[in-house]
Amino acid sequence: MSTLLQFILGGSRSGKSRRAEALAIQSSLPVVYIATCATTLADPEMQERIEQHRGRRPASWKTIENRFDLKKLIAAHDGALLLLDCLTLWLSFRQMSAKDSEILAELEEALRHARELERPLIFVSNEIGTGLVPASAEARHFRDLVGTANQLVASRATRVELMVAGLPLVLKEEAQS
Repeated sequence: MSTLLQFILGGSRSGKSRRAEALAIQSSLPVVYIATCATTLADPEMQERIEQHRGRRPASWKTIENRFDLKKLIAAHDGALLLLDCLTLWLSFRQMSAKDSEILAELEEALRHARELERPLIFVSNEIGTGLVPASAEARHFRDLVGTANQLVASRATRVELMVAGLPLVLKEEAQS
């Protein structure tokens, strides 16, 4: 059995989180929701978004917040579907303490580990490379990191969807063996 990795991309307010949540519900598996926003660093507006996300999740889902060790999280949850929302915030948090090459290696190792353990995953990420070129070098650097990470996950995914105005566009779908 190959691991099912579904990757949901989209812009801000495109419906990517709701789509990922709906796919998780459809799986009929126990769900572990990995929320990657560092709640301790959240401003009031982000805290409101966090509360909206928390309120939408079924009570039966296990939610993990403020943990960023993907490989360990994947290993610890046999028999569950892991929904990571979102890769972009995970990258942002990891960028505070690691180099891009280390972050990408960590992500690749987590994906490899999930495949070896046959863990079903849904990753959500922002598609931030289609807008204006950011004004600062720091923002352009982050945009490039996200683009590279998105390409890495998409290359490992069995299904990739781009959300536009709440509608999923299938970019990739591989048959499961």
